[in-house]
Amino acid sequence: MNVSSSFYEVVSSVSESLYYKALKVIPTDVVRKIKEAYEVEEEELGKKVLSTILRNIEVATKRNILVCQDTGTPVYLVEVGDIDISLVKLRKSVKDGVRNATLKYHLRPNMVHPISRVNTGDNTGQNSPVIHIELNEALEDKVKIVAIPKGSGSENMSSLAMLRPADGIAGVKKFVLETVANAGGKGCPPYIVGVGIGGDFESVTYLAKKAIIRPLGSRSKDLEASKLERELFEAVNMLGVGPMGLGGRFTALGVNVEVAETHISSLPVAVNIQCWRGERAEAEIESNGEVHYLE
Repeated sequence: MNVSSSFYEVVSSVSESLYYKALKVIPTDVVRKIKEAYEVEEEELGKKVLSTILRNIEVATKRNILVCQDTGTPVYLVEVGDIDISLVKLRKSVKDGVRNATLKYHLRPNMVHPISRVNTGDNTGQNSPVIHIELNEALEDKVKIVAIPKGSGSENMSSLAMLRPADGIAGVKKFVLETVANAGGKGCPPYIVGVGIGGDFESVTYLAKKAIIRPLGSRSKDLEASKLERELFEAVNMLGVGPMGLGGRFTALGVNVEVAETHISSLPVAVNIQCWRGERAEAEIESNGEVHYLE
């Protein structure tokens, strides 16, 4: 189905709104898990931190302000259904949305040239924002956009390993636990831990990124991955890192695993650490330009 030229204006507007919303509104599944953690946390400092986090959310909501000063690296996951659309214009529209949101809402500009460290001033630039595009025929005549402003504290704690098949599932678990343990309190736990397994050097990190946006409490449709999620969640929370690294039962709010078939001689594993905020916002746009904000 063809779209009109105004469709791309809608994409820009939605991308702008989603970036801002993700920085202000914590997803309901994340808030629920934080509250559940608070109720059962036994360590005094850990419980105090969780109480402060909940207060942070409450104050930000009442004052209509950002939950955190870090506006992140703008990352977008865009799924395109059975719709005749220009991917070039789609990318440009998302980029325009990020620029507009940054300037309109006076968001902190984070994006700099990696060598000169010169700030672009509007959170856009070369290959920025990060935009992943997937084709999904199940969406029919719609486009789905998910904004993930990724804070540097947690992103800097993320890691990739090209394991050997002989390392097996024990090697995967060891790498995940080492990554979380090394992160300690530096990435603002309790974390959402996204694990990608399989694929290749490039795709495994994308799998880990996709894992962090899956709602907490959901389980992978892959039975082996679902089993591993439960085992890793228990193991991660036995590390004792706790909220903000001050000790406690909850080092992670959840562990999500995404998998892909891989080469017979490879076992890529990526761990994408997400801070307690679990920032994400999403919407679907129909081919006629009608917008449905999700959640």
